[in-house]
Amino acid sequence: MSSDKIPFHIMDIMKLLPHRYPFVLVDRIVELEEKRIVGLKNVTINEQFFQGHFPEDPVMPGVLILEGLAQTGCVLAYNTEPSMIGTKLAYFTGLDAVKFRKKVVPGDQLLFEVIAVKRKMGLWILACKAFVDGELVAEAQLKATFA
Repeated sequence: MSSDKIPFHIMDIMKLLPHRYPFVLVDRIVELEEKRIVGLKNVTINEQFFQGHFPEDPVMPGVLILEGLAQTGCVLAYNTEPSMIGTKLAYFTGLDAVKFRKKVVPGDQLLFEVIAVKRKMGLWILACKAFVDGELVAEAQLKATFA
């Protein structure tokens, strides 16, 4: 996938990621540069996790917001290293400086912004932020590698 094909949609994303329903947590890529990507996730009441988290006050689990950021980062990594597509999986090896700032609820649209801060000896360091309506809802530094 190249940046001249933006946006790219769920079927394009699923050509890169091994994830499938109900675990694909990025619906579309809306921006893609050499070291930066922005993904979009439409959060609906139909998400399976809302059945138990929490039925009376549905809130998207923070770990799934992190997973959406991670999947968006994977799309950036595969776009940067296309030889890895279909041959290697991207595995996340660490999380640092994780902060959740606001609840994400049904009807929200998450924007996942991921910036490749550093690549060294196969290790990626990614600065990640999630936004709803322009407000920061979560942030983290993710580390990943292909294996």
